Amino acid sequence: MWRNIASNALSLFVVIMVVAIGMIAWGKSQYTSPGPLAEAICLRVEKGSNFSRVANKLTEQGAISNATIFRLGVEYSDKKSALKAGSFLVNEGASMEEIVDVVTRGGASTCGTEVVYRIGVLAAEVQVRELDPATQEYEITAEFKPAELEGAAPETYTKVRNESDTRYRIALAEGVTSWQIVDSLNRADFLAGEVGDVPAEGTLAPDSYEVKVGADRATLLADMQTAQSAILTEAWDTRAPDLPYDSPEEALIMASIVEKETGVAEERRRVASVFVNRLNQGMRLQTDPTVIYGVTKGQGALGRGLRQSELRSETPYNTYIIDGLPPTPIANPGKAAIEAALNPDSTDFIFFVADGTGGHAFAETLDEHNRNVAKWREIEAERANQ
Repeated sequence: MWRNIASNALSLFVVIMVVAIGMIAWGKSQYTSPGPLAEAICLRVEKGSNFSRVANKLTEQGAISNATIFRLGVEYSDKKSALKAGSFLVNEGASMEEIVDVVTRGGASTCGTEVVYRIGVLAAEVQVRELDPATQEYEITAEFKPAELEGAAPETYTKVRNESDTRYRIALAEGVTSWQIVDSLNRADFLAGEVGDVPAEGTLAPDSYEVKVGADRATLLADMQTAQSAILTEAWDTRAPDLPYDSPEEALIMASIVEKETGVAEERRRVASVFVNRLNQGMRLQTDPTVIYGVTKGQGALGRGLRQSELRSETPYNTYIIDGLPPTPIANPGKAAIEAALNPDSTDFIFFVADGTGGHAFAETLDEHNRNVAKWREIEAERANQ
């Protein structure tokens, strides 16, 4: 009898073991196989949350098929204490294993709300954007210009300011001046710290900078200076031969002029070639943006055309009167303009004028240039009569 009992017990144990192994294999398969999510979602993990709450939220959103297997997988992978707060993009068909990796990896949130503070040549603008997980595109939910704000900021912005997973970016446009950058950063209510002197013109790199609430303004400016210095150093080290610059600083001045003269990417090196040719031939640069800088000192846009008196006025920046380069850059040029100034096209052009398309018509001779100017005047007249 005992032999039969032992035999039956052994058989039962084997069955239990087989079932257990099968259950483990099935659970592992469920944990690592593609999940049921039919469309990407944005999973928000609150500060102080835990994997039980995350599992329930994922179940409600149809991202996982079994909350228990999800929790057991977390335990087995020893990631229970690694949960991060934030908003995370969970892609279509993501497995439980992939979701756990997303919410424990750390780093910045990958979806949700983003505040972009754009510092442009004409004005600074705040945009509140929300990522649509399905299309992977941002939708603007609020926007305003801090300098023109009367009263409180939009409620949408005020609401996201209090959410811990909101991301912030400072986006500098090419061609903004150092004064404009400092003035705009001082208006950014999510930054902290005092800014002393305005950094030297041209030394701040136009780019997109991710910041946290309470980031120090002076530290951010120092990061921008470090980035611009690295860009200029690399471009100077790979510059074309026989350029009319004695130092990287002079190249930076030229880059700022190129930046202000054209917004067409493919024209930058051609525009640079015109000014290099003029310097090599002893001609004056005769460029309006430098004259404008002499009037505004970089403190905002002129907002009108130049007067004849300003074109005749003797300032260090009036390149219709002075020889060579002005004493400093007239804006903060981007990387492409710096590279154009140090590796310009090889041309014989010494003139250019607007062509009505947003670009310019280039010329080697004064006669050809005058014909291009006449065409531009006709275009201006036609537009004025429309």
